[in-house]
Amino acid sequence: MKGILSRDFLALILSVAVVGLGLGATLPLTALALTQAGYGTGLVGLMTAMQAGGGLAVAPFASRVAARCGARETIVGTVIVAALSTIAMQFTVDLWLWAVLRFLCGAALMLLFTIGEAWVTQLGDDTTRGRVVAIYATNFTLFQMTGPVLVSVIGGLPSMRFAICGAIFLLALPALASIRGTPHALASGDGEGEHGDWRQVLPRMPALVIGTGFFALFDTLALSLMPLFAMSHGIGEETGVLFASAILFGDTTMQFPIGWLADRIGRAKVHAGAGVVVVVLLPLLPWAVEHPWICWPLLFVIGAAAGSVYTLSIVACGERFRGPTLVSATAIIGASWSVASFGGPIVAGTLMQRIGADALIGVLTAAAAAFLVAVWWERRATR
Repeated sequence: MKGILSRDFLALILSVAVVGLGLGATLPLTALALTQAGYGTGLVGLMTAMQAGGGLAVAPFASRVAARCGARETIVGTVIVAALSTIAMQFTVDLWLWAVLRFLCGAALMLLFTIGEAWVTQLGDDTTRGRVVAIYATNFTLFQMTGPVLVSVIGGLPSMRFAICGAIFLLALPALASIRGTPHALASGDGEGEHGDWRQVLPRMPALVIGTGFFALFDTLALSLMPLFAMSHGIGEETGVLFASAILFGDTTMQFPIGWLADRIGRAKVHAGAGVVVVVLLPLLPWAVEHPWICWPLLFVIGAAAGSVYTLSIVACGERFRGPTLVSATAIIGASWSVASFGGPIVAGTLMQRIGADALIGVLTAAAAAFLVAVWWERRATR
């Protein structure tokens, strides 16, 4: 349990939690500001896409930036860029400039999470890594979920709301300053590969990439379209919104127990098992909606299993890679998240409109099944 109890780990997850709060507030605040100014959902989606685009643009260079500048120094720089790009939105109404600022913020956050996740995986050993990453993921999710609550408080302060959001990012700097040093493998580049070229890393992690893409899709659609699925089955609007809450509750509360289980019986078994649970239980939702005593526990279990697919993908990165290749692997994970969360809602929304609301379940089940196929392919290739 040394990695879990270390001062560096506590400082790192505290700083990332603060960033999660800032991110959880900035995204809905941007949408709120644009809506209040009379702009439609198309422009809101474009601004979201610009942030995802920034992340995709910087992902191939993450390992080189970390190697040249240092992990802690890079994270400090990304926090400052995210803060300043958010604060700058307070002092302009130029939409083109807003798009550039969202792009810069997305690039900074991609670097931050790429290096932060690589760092976290190195703070635990093979006996504790599942729990270490689970604590990190749970902590970040809790604070990110608090972001919209903050928006409800500062949303009516147009003269300072973006400045407040930007200042929140800066609160991570004291915790980062208390970190004593970077893990040796991450700082020195010990391990596999000299430069961490993503073209060499990607073929070694198809299940991790697809697993991350699945959960990014699941997370985005649970928040945006799951309530619409519920309402299409006769569920009231207020209750339908709680479908997403039940899923997130399962995701948040069960990551540590599942991480503990992965440490005890093996990450690969639990990782594949989580995918099987999703594939088996998701198709039951259209039927379970009519039976609340089944539906709510089902949503909780599906959320826990889906979240574990992502958490254990991060754990697997720490098991397979070291040094620059680890940073490249987590950058690929981040890029997969950006692509799925950007394109997935467009595909799912179109299919729901043309086929029906149950198409949402079909899309998510197909994505989970693709993850299991990738797991099977990896095992076959290894043998």
